[in-house]
Amino acid sequence: MQFYGKAETVATRIIEAFERGDVPKALAPIFIKRAGRHCDTYSWCNQLIVALSGHADAMGYKDWKRVGRQVRKGERATLILAPCKRKVTRNDSETGETREAFVLYGFRSTPVFGIEQTDVADDDKWAKHNKGNEQAEQFLESLPLRSVAESWGLKLQAYSGKRGKALGWYRHGSAIALGVENLATWAHELVHAADFRNGKLIERGQHWRSETVAELGGAILLSVLGFVHDADLGGCWNYVEKYVSGAEIEPIVACSRVLSRMCDAVALILNEADRLASPVPDLATA
Repeated sequence: MQFYGKAETVATRIIEAFERGDVPKALAPIFIKRAGRHCDTYSWCNQLIVALSGHADAMGYKDWKRVGRQVRKGERATLILAPCKRKVTRNDSETGETREAFVLYGFRSTPVFGIEQTDVADDDKWAKHNKGNEQAEQFLESLPLRSVAESWGLKLQAYSGKRGKALGWYRHGSAIALGVENLATWAHELVHAADFRNGKLIERGQHWRSETVAELGGAILLSVLGFVHDADLGGCWNYVEKYVSGAEIEPIVACSRVLSRMCDAVALILNEADRLASPVPDLATA
């Protein structure tokens, strides 16, 4: 691959910095706060279902009509879990007072539709509802290598990130979702996508091997592109260290074991970016 050697050189330099302990403090995540997203009111589990279904937002049929959008005919719904509650009457043993309360007794599936499955039906209602989402959309539009993800058929979306929760998600072959405005997270998920296209993302769940590939690979990718600060080497080291500790592997050893796989993923991204930037020959005049 054209860019393999450059990726390997940068990877070696980063690993050497890890060995010396010469890494800066991890960058603080800048959480995305989307306004007007109905699914932000869902449980974290349901928000994840929406994100992994490739939707930037999701609502029921009547909710979309309320904000000025219409679900297209023939679209299939995504099922999320809605709580089932009933009202009960309870006596307070201390005061003797009777109080009414709602208790959870189970869950039921309920259909929702993604915004991508709808069209604007009322411009005024939709403009009022959507006010405040411009910043998140501008961040997505400004992402370096966005064209690579699009050329691979990946949908890009943003969701409201939360401390202690996943900062981003990659759904195999279909979508990348980001909950933070950090390029390191974007590069991490894009490397996952390249690793998948290379046929090497075969581990189930968040395995130390695939997570090390994505995290260090993302740092390599941003460093190659000149985004040295955004590569967040301190955060990269902390992330890798956390994932390999359970496997009882030293972080430096883990990085070395997946070096070739990381470089293959980074090279695939850079080669695709180079291909997209190359002018298309005019066959009529050739």
